[in-house]
Amino acid sequence: MRQQVVILAAGRGTRLGRPHPKPLTPMSDGRTIHTHQLDHLGTVFANPQVYVVVGFKLEMILEANPEQIFVYNEAYDETNTSKSLLRALRATNDGGVLWMNGDVVFERAVLERAVPLVERDRSFVAVNTASVGEEEVKYTLDADGWINALSKTTASALGEAVGLNYVSAADKAALIARLVEVGDQDYFERGIELAIERDALRFAALDISDLSAVEVDTPEDLEAANRSLRTGAGPGAGSTGH
Repeated sequence: MRQQVVILAAGRGTRLGRPHPKPLTPMSDGRTIHTHQLDHLGTVFANPQVYVVVGFKLEMILEANPEQIFVYNEAYDETNTSKSLLRALRATNDGGVLWMNGDVVFERAVLERAVPLVERDRSFVAVNTASVGEEEVKYTLDADGWINALSKTTASALGEAVGLNYVSAADKAALIARLVEVGDQDYFERGIELAIERDALRFAALDISDLSAVEVDTPEDLEAANRSLRTGAGPGAGSTGH
């Protein structure tokens, strides 16, 4: 079965100050953020089925990569990532789904580290324990080592979520139900939290702290992402938040 992948690319990305969707931001090597993600996915997974959630200036993303399946979030300017992910998961076929924010620049080794969990169909959240930013989505673990809290307000956090996640085939229906339940302005992490609390779902924390994963929200983040391309920067490389 082809690996299903969702890329969340519907938002405006106003903090970066570019006239185009953030995934189409050019990097120092001439590729866009979106192309970087697709190239890594195509290298690590054999012919993945990619669903791209679009909204802001969607025609630009469609024209840049017409071979993907596109899911339209018509309320992209009124909703957050929870509702974009909801639309995408409903569009996927049976089986687990890997998903990522459309503005994350990561090295291929991040996906390679995720492969064993994907092959076992184990739900996970990729995390960085090298940084715990005040404005980032943070996590804690329960006594058995599973994620039990995941939000920007999580106290005594162990690290940050980096915007790359996986939901198993068995867990997908429960996550969809919780994404329906959360507010329009919630991040998708709130749906994960509710599914953990109310459906006893178990999400592993995939530690990629020694690898580079930069979520590009600001010009400074873009500079850090380009620096990581040049140097292969690892721990703590740039911002990993929302």
